[in-house]
Order: sequence, then structure tokens, then C-alpha cells
Amino acid sequence: MRYLFEDYALDTDRRELHRGTDVIVVTPQVFDLLDYLIRNRERVVTKDDLLSAIWNGRIVSDAALTTRLNGARSAIGDTGEKQRLIKTLPRKGFRFVGAVREIPIRTVDPLGSPAQHSDTMSSLSTAPRLSMVVLPFANLSGNSEQDYFVDGVTGSLTTDLSRISGSFVIGQSTAFSYKGKLIDVRQIGRELNVRYALEGSVQRCEDRLRVNVQLIDSNTGSHLWADRFDKPIAGILEMQDEIVTRIARTLDIQLIVAEAQRAARKLSPDAIDLYFQGRHFCNKGLTSEFLTEARRSFELALAKDPNHVDAMSWMASVEGALGLLFLTDCPHEHLMASEALALKALRLAPDQPLAHLTLARVLVGTNRVSQGVAECRRALTLDRNLADAHVTMGTANFYIGRGADTEFYVNEALRLSPRDSFAFHWMSTAGYAKLQIAADADAAAWFARGIEANQNFPDLHFGHAAALALLGRLEEARAAARMGLAIDRSFTIRRVRNLPVRGDAKFIAGAKRFVRGLYLAEVPEG
Repeated sequence: MRYLFEDYALDTDRRELHRGTDVIVVTPQVFDLLDYLIRNRERVVTKDDLLSAIWNGRIVSDAALTTRLNGARSAIGDTGEKQRLIKTLPRKGFRFVGAVREIPIRTVDPLGSPAQHSDTMSSLSTAPRLSMVVLPFANLSGNSEQDYFVDGVTGSLTTDLSRISGSFVIGQSTAFSYKGKLIDVRQIGRELNVRYALEGSVQRCEDRLRVNVQLIDSNTGSHLWADRFDKPIAGILEMQDEIVTRIARTLDIQLIVAEAQRAARKLSPDAIDLYFQGRHFCNKGLTSEFLTEARRSFELALAKDPNHVDAMSWMASVEGALGLLFLTDCPHEHLMASEALALKALRLAPDQPLAHLTLARVLVGTNRVSQGVAECRRALTLDRNLADAHVTMGTANFYIGRGADTEFYVNEALRLSPRDSFAFHWMSTAGYAKLQIAADADAAAWFARGIEANQNFPDLHFGHAAALALLGRLEEARAAARMGLAIDRSFTIRRVRNLPVRGDAKFIAGAKRFVRGLYLAEVPEG
């Protein structure tokens, strides 16, 4: 969509502000602010509306909001005194009062007739990225007494999905205005100006509760993802929390896939598009190849927007993974870069959960375990759906020689997100903890389970090889080592020795057991 006012044009497809033939450079937040005010020009927009739409509900100082408003006014030749286009209404909010003309962006088809782009060709929708509505779930139990539970699931999902970084979720009161109405989801998408709609139903089947959910593209009406969750009826509130957490965690990944696919179709991706692409590479797997591609996307995003906190936090996470997962011969450099990026992100946004979690991983992995645990707890306070934080707590126990306790934390993460795209890494963590306490059969079982979930994570194969070798199953161990080396040909025992982690006596003894198993499995020393 292109919005015309005075001699300005706001192009939401290219994310550009024009005056005549000139492009006016504005920051992403100033552009989003203008876009939001113009799209909602028929009403007064409150400060809370802006915080929800532009800052994802994060606490922002009045000075920061005023700075962005002044930037928007300056970009379109307005001032706080004149308020010709953006008017401030004391104690009420803000409103775009200029006359606006909307022009859909059109192109010419091969036959020469004008035709509007479809969403499969170009992202034409003016809806914000990662914008969605959680429609009231249907109660299929035939028992109106279950309505409170069904509404509770809907409301909790709305709250939890709003915690997804960069998301814009329609408030529950607005969403509930559609309860019981048969309205095409595409119409709802147009009315609310959102990209996605989440529908669902809850049904009680004897002593079990079944929850069906589906994520829908509100522009095309197509289903992007669907799943079913079955749980025995026990503590109703605990069950609600678990179902909501599972759905929110899975949706985070599914939405990133959808947004990354949209971004890939753009000729000139902006910082947010590049951020989504980086997230998508991370979700593909923890290999040098995918992590390097992810880092490149985050670097490009930060080149366009140096203060993009989410891209900065994820780049810190990538650097940490490169430093801790035996993927490089220079782990120290990556860990130093990870810590610096995480700290910078936290200076810009003190409540960024991933930055706290990444810092926790680096602190634990560089022998500052108590500080790392504190950061981990902070991350969980900010985002209860951060299942990875439980695994990091388990890793902390492993590093201080309490590998017997690690499995509990891994199982907690798997309870929250049993089909998580990173579950294979959690299983690897449990396997290494079992090696530490000489529970080699259990270790081999955890590694095998991880390999079943993802065959392309080399650490799993090397851990599996060591466990099998220590069990005396040398032929199987050497076969497992060959599989690991087929994925990462540069892996050597020297990489394990070079990792900067230095734990207590039990940790050192466990590390020596792992190295001995690698030697027995005939892994190159390097």
C-alpha cells in the first residue's frame, strides 16, 4: 500500500518515505510509528497503543516516545508547535489528522493489464509483521461449565504470544467480539489488520482433554500449521499452563518460518526481514554451515539497524553456540564476541530474555557458574516459555560435577516443548551428563534419542561414539564416530581439550572419560 499526503508518500511495501522523487531516510521505529498513525488515522491512538505496536509492549520512557514522535514529525515537515499532520491530544493520545489517499501498489501482467500482486508474489499487506489475533477457542465438550477453561486458554495464549519478540497481538477484549460468530478469517484479518489468526477448539473425551489448534494466513485463508494436544485431566490450571506453553513455543518457530519465507521474496530486505532469515537458519540446525549463514543475516540486519536488539541477541547466541559446541578451533574468540554482544543488547534493552540466557550460557561455559545461574533465572522470569533456560540450568549442574541432576532439567524442557526443534540439543546435554557419572548405557540411549530427532548435529554422534566405546561396543562406536566426522570433518579431540570450561574434580573426571571414549572410537586427535 502507498499512502499519499501533501507531497509525501509512505510506501509500506518498500518501507520507504518519499517526498517527490526523494527518499527520506528514517529509522525503522519512526517508519513504523508513521505507518501505525496513518493506518489508524480515524481514531485517537493512545500511548499504550504505540508501545504495544512499535515496542511490543516493552516499557519505554516518555523521552524515548517523544524522540520518535519528533523524528516522525520532522520527517514529514511537521513540528510539535504546528502539529499540522500529527496532533497531540493531552491526556488522550495522538492522531494523524492530514488528508490521506490510499493507492494499492499495482504492477503490469504479461498481457499488459494492470494486476495487483498476490501475497505469493509480493508482501502487499499493510499488516505489521508477526501481527496476529487469537480467536476465541470453541468449546466442543457440550458442557458450558468448561467455557471458563476454554476462555482461559485463549486469554493465556494472547498474553504469552505477545511476549514473542517483535509480535503484535490483538487484545483479548477485541478478539472476543468474534466469539460465536461465523466470519471468514480473511475478513477478520482485514478488519483487524493482522497477518495471522490462531483458531482452536477444546474437547473433553472421558478423562482426557483434546486441544486442536491451527495457524491461518489471514490474507489467503490458507492453513500454515496445525496440531493436536492430548492431556489427561488432572490439575486444570497446571494443564492450561502446559498447553499454552507448548503452543506458544511451537508457534514462535512456525511464525518465524512464515515471515522468513515472506522476506525471501523481497528484492530489498530490511533489517527485520534479515533478522527473520537469520532466525530461520538457526532453527534449521546447530551446524557450522547454518550458524554461519545465520550470523551473516544478523550482521546484515545490524548493518542496516545497529540498534536492532533482537538481531544483536541472536547473533550473540550464534557466537556462543560456535564457541561451546566443538564447532571451531578458536572457541575463546566466539565466546568473547558472544558476551560483548549480549551485554550490549542488555544495555539497550535490559529485559531482553534471550540476551540474559545467552549471557548465562557464556558465564556458565567460562567458569562463572553462579553468575550464569542468576542470569538464567532472570531469563525465565522474563519469559516462562524459554525452555532452553531449563537446559542451561542443567548444564550448570553438569559443569559443577552434579551431572546426576542434569536429566531433571532436560526433562522439564521436554515437558514444556516435547517436539521442540532444539530438543536434539537438550538430549545431547543429558547424554554428556550421563557420561560424567559413568551411566554409559543411559548416555548412549539419550544420544540415540537425539540422533533420531536430528541426525545432523555432530556432537550427538561423537557423544554416542564415546558412550558406545566405554561400553565396549567398539565397532558400533567407530561407526558412530564416522557418522560424526561425515558431518564435521574438521572435528578433533584437540577441540574438546581446548574448550575453556574448567569445572571441579567430578567434571574433569567426566571430561577425561569422554576423551578416552573418543580415542577408543578412533576419532582423530588433531
